[in-house]
Amino acid sequence: MLTVDNYNFKGKKVLVRVDYNVPLDENLKIVDDTRIVASLPTLNKIINDGGAIILMSHFGKPTCGYETRFSLKHIVEHLSKLLKRDVKFADNCIGEAAHKLAQALQPGEVLLLENLRFHREEKESDMAFSRQLASLGDVYVNDAFGTAHRNHSSTAAIARFFPNDKMIGLLIQQELEILDKVLLNYNRPSTVIIGGSKVSTKILVITEMMKKADTIIIGGGMAYTFIKAMGGNIGSSMIENDKLDVALKVIREAIENGVRLVLPKDNIVADSFSNDANIQTCSINDIKEGWMGLDIGPETCRIFSDVIKESKTIMWNGPMGVFEMPKFSKGTECVAKSIVEATKNGSFSLIGGGDSVGALKMFNLADKVSYISTGGGALLRYIEGEELPAITAITG
Repeated sequence: MLTVDNYNFKGKKVLVRVDYNVPLDENLKIVDDTRIVASLPTLNKIINDGGAIILMSHFGKPTCGYETRFSLKHIVEHLSKLLKRDVKFADNCIGEAAHKLAQALQPGEVLLLENLRFHREEKESDMAFSRQLASLGDVYVNDAFGTAHRNHSSTAAIARFFPNDKMIGLLIQQELEILDKVLLNYNRPSTVIIGGSKVSTKILVITEMMKKADTIIIGGGMAYTFIKAMGGNIGSSMIENDKLDVALKVIREAIENGVRLVLPKDNIVADSFSNDANIQTCSINDIKEGWMGLDIGPETCRIFSDVIKESKTIMWNGPMGVFEMPKFSKGTECVAKSIVEATKNGSFSLIGGGDSVGALKMFNLADKVSYISTGGGALLRYIEGEELPAITAITG
């Protein structure tokens, strides 16, 4: 397989699919540029070789054509600073104007196309749309791991138009290497920490990691489905009543596979979903009606922390509570700090999923773990053993 490392881009116009779906504030300024920074090694390799770059990305979820707040023009100034050169902008990703701008590019120049999702054909894997995008470049590089699980025009279909000149970028290459390190070549004991709100969105990950991990920690809102399934009283806490049997099956499988399944013992409960609510600490099995669990409690923090600190390989996906509210952030912060301490002592830590990454950044700990994945959905699909269409389109 061709890679960015072993390809010479001199004199080539290189169509690069990136993931610049980054958060903006109310003034349309970038809040977190992690995904943009992550694309720089691939872009700099192309520039240093003497290639010209045509960047394409989706941005947000526009519903009916052009919407100003979803325009990639808001990215241009910051990207120009990072690349140390003026980035040109095309106000459409296809059409005559975009084609002229792409054709006029000189070696070392960079053109950013407008949001792909202003065209409904992008999500439909439309071949005519893909052909128009492909006509802009000589080479296709996919470096958007965050969309690798999407079978879209710019991520999968387009690769058919580059039978001999298509490759994954350095970011995707690194993501896959890190995932293999955690899933195949890991040091033991290994621990997987799964949080978030719903069992239904993580059940395949839990089931798959049951074959690999020594310990699985369950936290966040999804824990209450497990607690109720075992006969506990969870008050008004989040619950998926149609997943109680699934939770019991996970518990049985953990026992059968010799995997330690660690559930919360206590939690912080509130009488309303608000940072101004009345709160108290109680056993997670005995929550009064009208009260809801919004974070793990201090005993659980100690238990989770001890497990994490004795682990040599750690993967974390999903917060332990409603960490955006200060009253319910301590559990997630405890887990984050424990992972940081384990990493400092030589463990390998992989953090994936927007909320987990957001929590790390909120606690100023993002630079103290081994690796932060840029792909939430793609990361989970890869762990579940599913095909990633954008990768398969290149590797065959």
